[in-house]
Amino acid sequence: MRRLVVLPLLAMLAVAGCARELPATSAQPEIALPAPQESLVPEPGNDEVTPSVDPTFEATEVADEPRTEIVPTPEAVAALHSPGDSGEEIRDLQHRLLQIDWYEGGITGEFDETTRLAVEGFQGKRGLPVLGYVDQSTRDALHAMTREPTHEEKHNILVPGPALLKSGAEGDQVRDLQARLKQIAWYGRPIDGRYGPETTESVRGFQQKRQIPVTGEVDQRTLDRLHAMTRKPTEDEKNNVVPEQKEKRQASGMALDDRCLSGRVLCISKKQRKLAWVVDGQVQVVLDVRFGSEQTPTRNGSFSVGWKSRNHVSKEYGSPMPYAMFFSGGQAVHYSSDFAARGYRGASHGCVNVRDKGAIASLFDQVSVGDKVVVYAG
Repeated sequence: MRRLVVLPLLAMLAVAGCARELPATSAQPEIALPAPQESLVPEPGNDEVTPSVDPTFEATEVADEPRTEIVPTPEAVAALHSPGDSGEEIRDLQHRLLQIDWYEGGITGEFDETTRLAVEGFQGKRGLPVLGYVDQSTRDALHAMTREPTHEEKHNILVPGPALLKSGAEGDQVRDLQARLKQIAWYGRPIDGRYGPETTESVRGFQQKRQIPVTGEVDQRTLDRLHAMTRKPTEDEKNNVVPEQKEKRQASGMALDDRCLSGRVLCISKKQRKLAWVVDGQVQVVLDVRFGSEQTPTRNGSFSVGWKSRNHVSKEYGSPMPYAMFFSGGQAVHYSSDFAARGYRGASHGCVNVRDKGAIASLFDQVSVGDKVVVYAG
């Protein structure tokens, strides 16, 4: 009975791949019966079959492979125009920046360093990312503030408009003109209300600086640019009445320009090599400053703080510009470690350098975007 049971068992083991290899022999092999405890034949009354377990097999828990979280990379802002570009669209860009006093000089059609600095200044002033190239947001903001330039404007073909004021004119309009030119240091004589040779030369200088047809006569374009850069003169100004603030101007040991006597002003004198922070005619602090060289001069005129950067680094020169307050393209008031170390033996690339780090840090926190900046020769 046992032989009949074992033969099917061996067949099952062979099929399952668990039978041992038997040595070859010519004699009829005697099949050893498995020990009772290894038998797969159920005992009477026991319906379960317990298979034999290979002792060499160990169950291994397979750990889940670690997952790598994929963080999407932010898409770069697409550049419509960037440094190195050239062509008609760059001419359009330059003239639009010129319309709002962020670009100076002739229209070249080349996205050069001057254009990049103008773009950065515009972006910083409008709260846009300061990229140094033109993306769609920058273009939309610029187009909303400017008009489409003409072919003549984009190619420096200067065509004057009809004269509103010219040599020989007299009266209150001429007084207003002279007073406004005086505010930005283009007219230095007493206000007399007569459009004579001095007024003509002042108008010519103003026009030449701003890429306006140089005629010495005031057309609408000249008048609009002048009004954009100046305030309405007082009756005292138009009649040469000296304000009673002369003592205030001298009390700080620094002679202030007339344009520094109202509002919040960074008043900067090249001759005195001083910067005064003036609020409503009251001098708050005076600092030593230095300027650009003959090759990279600091621009004179009336400006405003366009944007600020506490830990700025120059993209053009790679030099640190801490506490930078930009007022004309890439020109800014900022701390200079070189000025602190070498004094007036060096020069800037056009910026206004301050050597007192603690003072400029404090001033940086007081000055706001939009505050006036006056740079004058005296």
